[in-house]
Amino acid sequence: MNVLLERAYDDEHSKGVRVLVDRVWPRGVSKKDLSLDDWLKDVAPSTELRKWFDHDVERWDEFKERYFSELKENPDAWKPLVKDAQEDCLVLIYGAKDREHNQAVALREFLKAHHS
Repeated sequence: MNVLLERAYDDEHSKGVRVLVDRVWPRGVSKKDLSLDDWLKDVAPSTELRKWFDHDVERWDEFKERYFSELKENPDAWKPLVKDAQEDCLVLIYGAKDREHNQAVALREFLKAHHS
């Protein structure tokens, strides 16, 4: 299972199935520049969870628990990503500044744990 992470503001674009996993479009980025295969809003954390987390590193572990619970309740949102990652390189694209504590990092962890 090959899953890469890429920030929407990066200049270099990885090859593979490119999926934006944010609920909101990254500010200042054109759709043409992102060259996406898909934008899966439903796989992103709920608006309430996103606002609660607010990229606070001290809330990271609890954020992941809550986010994973949301994902478990909505398998139709993430199961296609598992298939993509098994057939090709999956590139999860996100807009957050923090490269280590964001929903794409958590989602990759979740997908790797649920890929079978």
